[in-house]
Amino acid sequence: MIALQELSFDQFEARVFGTKERDEVNLFTLSLHENMTTRGFNFVERAIALEKLIGRFHIDKPTVIGKFLPLLSLEPHEKILNTFLSLAGMEEDVKRFVLKEEVSRSNIRILSTFSSEDRMSLASALSLLKLGENRLKEMLILLEEVSKRDHLTIREIFQKSEIQNILGQKETTPSQKTEQLKKVLLTIRYPKRHQLEQSFEQKRRSLDLPPHAVIDHSPHFEDKSLKITFQFKTMEEYRSILSAFTQLTDSKELEEMIRNQ
Repeated sequence: MIALQELSFDQFEARVFGTKERDEVNLFTLSLHENMTTRGFNFVERAIALEKLIGRFHIDKPTVIGKFLPLLSLEPHEKILNTFLSLAGMEEDVKRFVLKEEVSRSNIRILSTFSSEDRMSLASALSLLKLGENRLKEMLILLEEVSKRDHLTIREIFQKSEIQNILGQKETTPSQKTEQLKKVLLTIRYPKRHQLEQSFEQKRRSLDLPPHAVIDHSPHFEDKSLKITFQFKTMEEYRSILSAFTQLTDSKELEEMIRNQ
């Protein structure tokens, strides 16, 4: 009343609730309506609201899915409900990470498969990086695969010296740390491919090709083909590049690159 008077409101609407309207579920529903029409809810707030409807008010899932998910601007599907219920049960640091990084629902589902300890380690380490939805998913899947294959917790993976060195760098940007961490995780996840990459790169450097002329392998060494790309601005550059490639016909390094594909 005093606040409205200070704002110079001479009239305002008041509503008196009858006895039947004063049960907690109705009041909670009215509160949801009011907040959705004024400021809206973030992901964590929606998760908490849905958890209260089921855990506190004991409303059955079909009713929550059919009535309350649309109220919260969510699709009325059980998968969506389960996603937000899993988020409601996550740790506070993880919830803050979800909000800060605007984590998508699909990535929330991946997070829900990790243990509490692993989620806390993830939130702590990944908050230092620059992650979009796709890069976060890529990181989560890589960490999950390494964890299962090597029987390590996520915390143990992050404790590896090469990863700690990246996360502890003060002179690099979050984007640079993200790229470095991805490279290290790919090396841990696919050690054989990493060895092939190193060997290929060493032989490629030994070819001493002109600038803007590149020989490359297929993505992830999926097939035996090699690809040549080059750029030129003048006929002189064009002739120089062709001459360099012609001289490769007797190159042992190129033969090895072809044979090792």
